Amino acid sequence: MRQSLHAVTLVVPDYDDAIAFYTNRLKFTLTQDIDLGGGKRWVRVTPPGLTGASLLLAKADGPEQMTAIGNQTGGRVGFFLETDDFYRDHAAMLESGIGFEERPRHEPYGIVAVWCDPFGNRWDLIEFTAASDAS
Repeated sequence: MRQSLHAVTLVVPDYDDAIAFYTNRLKFTLTQDIDLGGGKRWVRVTPPGLTGASLLLAKADGPEQMTAIGNQTGGRVGFFLETDDFYRDHAAMLESGIGFEERPRHEPYGIVAVWCDPFGNRWDLIEFTAASDAS
């Protein structure tokens, strides 16, 4: 049997604002943008160098979904952006205006720092160490 994680839904207030953030500031690739009618779209963005899992950007529909924006994981870090060069990507993210909640820290599994997207979702930027089995 073969299975893989295809996409994770991220509820956002606006498709185009989310696309702009992820493609312009994080250099993700816009993998799909399909009009489904009725104001809905199938929008996927993928981190550079990745051919597997992507984010499915879903525009909030109604008050209940609007309140979930930025709190889809109950305030915890819910997304993990793995890099092969932490300090290169950390510097590029800072230069593009992305704010980090902390300074980079060394953990037994690698180098990590928490940052937040403009919609309130908390992320880890992480470079796993060679000795780590996390990747």
